[in-house]
Amino acid sequence: MAWDFETDPEYQEKLDWADAFVRDEVEPLDLVWEHEQFVPLDGLRRKAIDPLKQRVREQGLWATHLGPELGGQGYGQLKLALLNEILGRSSWAPIVFGCQAPDTGNAEIIAHYGTPEQKKKYLQPLLDGELFSTYSMTEPQGGADVAQFRTQAVKDGDDWVINGWKYFSSNAKTASFLIVMAVTDTEVPVHKGMSMFLVPADTPGINIVRNVGLYGEPMNGGSHALIHYEDVRVPADALLGGEGQAFAVAQTRLGGGRIHHAMRTIGLAQKALDTMCERALSRETAGSRLADKQTVQGYIADSYAQLTQFRLFVLHTAWKIDKYNDYKKLRKDIATAKIVMPTVLHDIAWRAMQVHGALGVTNEMPFFRMIHGAAVMGLADGPTEVHKTTVAKQVLRDYTATDDLWPSEWIPRKQDEARAKYAEYLELEVGNL
Repeated sequence: MAWDFETDPEYQEKLDWADAFVRDEVEPLDLVWEHEQFVPLDGLRRKAIDPLKQRVREQGLWATHLGPELGGQGYGQLKLALLNEILGRSSWAPIVFGCQAPDTGNAEIIAHYGTPEQKKKYLQPLLDGELFSTYSMTEPQGGADVAQFRTQAVKDGDDWVINGWKYFSSNAKTASFLIVMAVTDTEVPVHKGMSMFLVPADTPGINIVRNVGLYGEPMNGGSHALIHYEDVRVPADALLGGEGQAFAVAQTRLGGGRIHHAMRTIGLAQKALDTMCERALSRETAGSRLADKQTVQGYIADSYAQLTQFRLFVLHTAWKIDKYNDYKKLRKDIATAKIVMPTVLHDIAWRAMQVHGALGVTNEMPFFRMIHGAAVMGLADGPTEVHKTTVAKQVLRDYTATDDLWPSEWIPRKQDEARAKYAEYLELEVGNL
């Protein structure tokens, strides 16, 4: 029997280094260059950030999700989960550690499905952190429901011509290339009739209609593009993974990414809990510390319990991914993590906000940003409600219906069965009375 909740001492040293490095060197970047993570580095920012990336490389923590052949360490999901918990505290940390979304997922699918030429042109610069990319999938009329997708790529000689609209194509305004999902065959089921294309951002016909912002950002000043692809012509070698392979390609990038997001969320929620506890010990009202108020104690206890349960669940899921090396087998657990993630962050951030009173709702504290981030998580990579349906279907596969009028746990029948099982003892018991 083997149960172990300890981290290897050698890797724990890496985590301790990352924890201090993120706190002392990376989190300050969030304050001096806010919202500039996906802007290509200029002279001044490059002078500050390139040395930080180099220090990460020297520690062997650069792009750790990738195998050694691609410049990473090939860490399994459990190690990645523990590291991502630390990185989740800072918006800049994934950039500095070479594992920012959507570029990590895009790099993974190019590594799996790209031709040697595609890897040379797109993958290596992406791994080096010298450019950014976009995953252009969802559409305005159907969100993430692929059955509603209308963007098409039609063969024209040796080229493909793409026409249609895409929505929430994150970082398109600073991306060097886009991975575009389009219908290539309307005569087959949707899961077999879509393909992926690698499209340079300067290709004629890519029209960014507006850059949609999240709440609080200026109109047309966000980073989630509404794009009109208008006669966008790409050569045959722009196809990624082969015609009709879009779904196989897409699933490669989603499973591990959701676990990474979950652990980064845990790091952010832990930050909210830490801030709440500090405030509770530091502030007095109505004759005693906030920490002595039962309501605040309830907030802290509920937050700790919620966060600890979720953390253990995600780590266990990551461990199972490493054990089985099969995302499909763990589909239920990965979807469950996606379901729980927004609620955990929302609830803890909301309680922390309440404990801070009026200060908590201002832009001088991070709680509303966390709460808004939780709302985004409930929609990104598929709405929570869709994942609940997935989990329910997967859970039900382990059960069978009963043909009996009464449930299998109906007590009267079980009592009769129990009495029959131990009849001889019951008879002796009665006889001895």
